[in-house]
Amino acid sequence: MVVTHGHDHAGYVTMSDMQRTRHAYGDDPSQYGDLHLPRAGTPRGVVVVVHGGFWRAPYTAASLGTPLAADLAARGWAAWNLEYRRVGTGPGSGGGTPATFDDVAAGIDHLATLGLATSTVVTLGHSAGGHLATWAAARGRFGWPEEVPVTHVISQAGVLDLRATDAAGLSDGAVRELLGHPPTEADARYDPAQQLPLAVPVWCVHAPDDADVPISQSREYVERAAAAGAEAALVEVDGGHFAVIDPGSPAWARQLAILDRISPARAG
Repeated sequence: MVVTHGHDHAGYVTMSDMQRTRHAYGDDPSQYGDLHLPRAGTPRGVVVVVHGGFWRAPYTAASLGTPLAADLAARGWAAWNLEYRRVGTGPGSGGGTPATFDDVAAGIDHLATLGLATSTVVTLGHSAGGHLATWAAARGRFGWPEEVPVTHVISQAGVLDLRATDAAGLSDGAVRELLGHPPTEADARYDPAQQLPLAVPVWCVHAPDDADVPISQSREYVERAAAAGAEAALVEVDGGHFAVIDPGSPAWARQLAILDRISPARAG
């Protein structure tokens, strides 16, 4: 049976899901991660799955991150499907600045307590989760603990420039809800576009027909990264905003190929 740790978040367990366990990294109901492990062998590395939803409370790791985490575990990865406090009211709320960032930092560092090798830690984040996944690679430079450093980033249609996002009015002022004010240069500690160069490679996977987060977010990030001497690549895929989180899509296959470059699949 599945063993749960910390708070009881019911509603997702099946008897066939033998390798998923829940671990709390704090006292709030949203401070937990679901650890998906391969059924046999040593994991190829750890992928931290960071869900999107423009940082808002109704969107959850269980609904958005679980399919990816399960597929990654089946392919030999340890997948840490991370929940965090989000903006809004009701279940999942309590986030914003800095609580959401504190949670992502603490959740990644909690990997040090789970008995996993952390020499390869890939953050994989969709939309606003792409923002947090990329931010997490620089968190130590901006005052957050960094017991478990991020070694690679895959941003899936990521919100990588908070000022450009706000100027475009994406998702009805979501950035202002996150920060509590319009973003400025003073928000560099929260904004990946202002944190270049990163010391780790970043792959920005994005569809040109994305109607929710324009591909310019990824294109311009990669251009700035190259100009700053950082390692970043744009991977253009088909399927709008959500194909990148569909385990059956060609867009997901492209991301699996990136992961194979980071840590080749083991035979057997």
